[in-house]
Amino acid sequence: MEKFEFVDITTADVAFVAYGKSLDELFSNAALAMFEIMINTKQVKSKVKKKVRTNGNDLESLMFNWLNALLVYVDGNNLAFNKFKVKVNEKRLSLTAECRGEKIDSKKHELRTVVKAATYHKLEVKKENNYWKSKVIVDI
Repeated sequence: MEKFEFVDITTADVAFVAYGKSLDELFSNAALAMFEIMINTKQVKSKVKKKVRTNGNDLESLMFNWLNALLVYVDGNNLAFNKFKVKVNEKRLSLTAECRGEKIDSKKHELRTVVKAATYHKLEVKKENNYWKSKVIVDI
């Protein structure tokens, strides 16, 4: 199964569909997809570790809050992540994660598009057969 795929929608946004065998894997793959929009994640080393906690009112708001919580580290600390150990509590609609990455360095990393925010536009998180799927549109 693919981790994620990019979908063409408009020039002002980027969309992707993330997949996972579990909610933990789905949220991890969605984060990886978002960072892949911004930077070549294969060039990012696991030098820095950050804990992220968030919650939501439903799975869509949890995804929205998760991705935007990660963008705070990009904007505030100039960090890029490429490894995510995510634990989703579906009953409490909460998430805890350990994210690994490093400071963004334009001399070392292939920089791509700046992601301003994850959006609620057409955001979905659903279970299909034996896997989870999420469609996400980010504002660039």
